[in-house]
Amino acid sequence: MFARVALAAIITSSPVAHARVVSADPIDTTPHVLDGIVNAITVVGRTVVVGGSFSEVSDAGRSTVLPRDNLFAYDLHTGRILRDFAPSVAGPVYGLAPGDGGTVYVGGEFHGVDHQRARGLAKLRVADGALVPGFEPRIGGGMVSTLARQGSQLYVGGDFVSPRTALARLDAATGAADPGFAITPDNPLTARVKVHALAITRDRLLVDGTFTTLDGHARPQVGLIDISRPAARVAAWRTDTYARRCATAFPSYVRGLDFSPDGRYFVIVTTGGPKGGICDTAARFETYAKGSAVKPTWVNATGGDSLYSVAVTGAAVYVGGHQRWLDNPRGRDSAGPGAVSRPGIGAIHPRTGKALSWNPTRERGIGVKAFYAHSTGLLVGSDTTRLGREYHARIGMFPQP
Repeated sequence: MFARVALAAIITSSPVAHARVVSADPIDTTPHVLDGIVNAITVVGRTVVVGGSFSEVSDAGRSTVLPRDNLFAYDLHTGRILRDFAPSVAGPVYGLAPGDGGTVYVGGEFHGVDHQRARGLAKLRVADGALVPGFEPRIGGGMVSTLARQGSQLYVGGDFVSPRTALARLDAATGAADPGFAITPDNPLTARVKVHALAITRDRLLVDGTFTTLDGHARPQVGLIDISRPAARVAAWRTDTYARRCATAFPSYVRGLDFSPDGRYFVIVTTGGPKGGICDTAARFETYAKGSAVKPTWVNATGGDSLYSVAVTGAAVYVGGHQRWLDNPRGRDSAGPGAVSRPGIGAIHPRTGKALSWNPTRERGIGVKAFYAHSTGLLVGSDTTRLGREYHARIGMFPQP
């Protein structure tokens, strides 16, 4: 059975709270990404912008195939692919953020857009995909993996070395580095530090990556930065939860994170292998807890399968990866006592930390690499073609009921 939904509202550029859990039946109108993987999704006005590593897309009915170099856009209401937005991005896209005036920020591992120099970060017009003149961020020495915009400021994370190391705050109009943001991630055991993910509220920036310190303060893999004042500073919040080792192959294993809509808590998801503990889990933390050993409010374990992405809507905590189960703390690549089947995607109760009954299923593959929650539903980006027991190649949307 196919869901049919009227997407009448023009959504804002930021994710919003949901009153209910989304439907388990995806809408029919989303287009398809025919190869590769979707790494990032954002929404600008009524336009969905999708980034990743791919070369072809098609309409929902699979009647028309269009070439697209790692970035494309479509109309949220109709699913129609935007013909005029077809920039050639010379490398994978990992991060997206909405700009003002019908623009979008694009971050990744690329050296140009439409044969024009744009290394790692660009600002494009949604109307025609052209580079916005005057935006010159001067990213150098590495890639951009994540973006978060707040008003006139754009936060950028990755493994670049300029204009700062791995984490920077830029002027959203010009791309100039803000001297009031001088917080440096560091790890003496690795030659190159990488910030994996960012999330933002009105006064806090949440950061995860391969670092062990932020600005000299011990913050193993995760830290909160107070951005309530012009000069940012590391917040008095520290957890040693992610100081523990997982598998040797994962010296760092924190991947996705997201704040609740009111900013009072956040959820972190991890990879790491079937050793138990905090590996391969989702965990809730309180934003304004203080101390040097803050503990998670709850932890939900997959029992040995990676989680890469999370979206917190108030009604649910959606998690995605290549997991087989949730509620599985005693599983070791197996279903332990109490485990529930949630292949590839699942939802957790924000207060109890237990899996909700929502279980649309997803072809597992590598996993969900992108969620985007907005007022009309939940967008999902991955590397596989089956979502909610239907064909939805690498991009799909679960509507609000």
